[in-house]
Amino acid sequence: MAIYVGIDVGTQGTRALAISEQGEVIGVGNGSHELHTPHPGWTEQNPEEWWRATCAAMQELSSKIDSSAIRGIGMTGQMHGSVFLDKSVTVIRPALLWNDQRTDKETNWMDQVARQELLDIAFNPAITGFQAPKIVWLRNNEPKHYERIRSVLLPKDYIRLKLTGEMATDVADASGTLLLDVSGRQWSPVLLEKFGIDPTWMPPVYEGPHLTGKVLPDVARVLGIPKDIPVAAGGGDNSAAAIGTGIIESGVISSSIGTSGVVFAHTENPIPDPFGRLHTMCHSVPNAYHYMGVILSAGMSLQWLRNLLNESSGESGVGKNHSYEGLTESAAKAPVGSEGLIFLPYLTGERSPHLDPAIRAGFVGLNVRHGLRHISRAVMEGVTFAMRDSLELMKHLGLPLDRIVATGGGARSHLWRQMQADVYGLPVFQSKSEEGPAYGAALLGGVVAGDFKSITESVGACVDHVDPVYPESAQCRSYEEYYQVYRDLYSGLRDPMHTLTKMVLEEEH
Repeated sequence: MAIYVGIDVGTQGTRALAISEQGEVIGVGNGSHELHTPHPGWTEQNPEEWWRATCAAMQELSSKIDSSAIRGIGMTGQMHGSVFLDKSVTVIRPALLWNDQRTDKETNWMDQVARQELLDIAFNPAITGFQAPKIVWLRNNEPKHYERIRSVLLPKDYIRLKLTGEMATDVADASGTLLLDVSGRQWSPVLLEKFGIDPTWMPPVYEGPHLTGKVLPDVARVLGIPKDIPVAAGGGDNSAAAIGTGIIESGVISSSIGTSGVVFAHTENPIPDPFGRLHTMCHSVPNAYHYMGVILSAGMSLQWLRNLLNESSGESGVGKNHSYEGLTESAAKAPVGSEGLIFLPYLTGERSPHLDPAIRAGFVGLNVRHGLRHISRAVMEGVTFAMRDSLELMKHLGLPLDRIVATGGGARSHLWRQMQADVYGLPVFQSKSEEGPAYGAALLGGVVAGDFKSITESVGACVDHVDPVYPESAQCRSYEEYYQVYRDLYSGLRDPMHTLTKMVLEEEH
């Protein structure tokens, strides 16, 4: 039996997953690493912790499977992070992560000097989480570290370097740097020059299933696997997850409700949103692209409500433990529209479609009749409305919308799947596998091994969409009315919410 492995360098830990030729998960290994926040809004990790976690995950995995049968490895992980290396390939400082917000001044500068070039070439505006602003920040704030740079890598690509000794990246992950010519699928000389970044620092760029090196003998002994296993370029976590859930053709859209929310769509002929409200990036499928809408507080909104209720219960001495299951059971008892209660899920600002870090969350329409069941349902409905905003942008760009594949924690709730079907007006399926990015990376491992001729063949053999939920016409009509009200609320509340955000920031300083 051939085995394929996916390595996922996540924010909270690294996961190694093994699948068979039929897509069956036959083993999993995990390693943890810490998130460091040296200042408010900063998030960093030590790349060496990723490597220690990778070793732990692979050692655990190899103890559970016949590791001699491993034929290929695919790489995935958190996007946008910056690993700075010197001439001896030593890490210069902790890596700045995807959710690091320190680069506001840098993104404003990038927007001033190259806004149109960013939209025309990188297909995205300057955003604090992306990699290029982090490089500029280092130049502005830590010049001694900046002077030592000889290479800049994304998180998963540092692990590739440790595995194979090769520097490389893939087009999907590189799309999140703001330095890639997305249509040309190579680094952009124009953007590198605009931002004063040395092009020799950037690694070679490959398509997702292409070979980028083989596991070194000494590394293989440490991990408990054979040497010379081919390693595929892979992809950022969202594009790898899309392969693992079969989002490799137009019309099939994934709707992932985890901590954040992601709406992901495959396209062969991208038409970038002229305002940058949707991310337009290369897919891990060769010569394909994807649209992606990102909602910052999706499952986080329900988590916030759960934590708030549990904290309140503890303070009152009641001691009732509110769970996600309990909240969704309560939400099911409220009617569509939560009796006129709407939740705006902007707890940490919003990315798609508003690109507005200063907007804030709120309940609108509260009255004395509303109880926990209405509040719980309104939170779920507000998140679903926010996800639909991205679908509407995709529709406006001419993308066909035929079916939704629900993933993440939201996919495990029948109520939330039905709610999505009714709000989107589309059938909602689940993926047979819930393993996420590591599963898609393992499928790329099968392609680089030569056992599958293409990603299409590997997905056809291993991925299936099951348990469809269909829209109910009466509920669709009601949700359409509520969604239009939801859309109007942003413009009406934006200015006062911005004022409140500014007041709080001034008080903190």
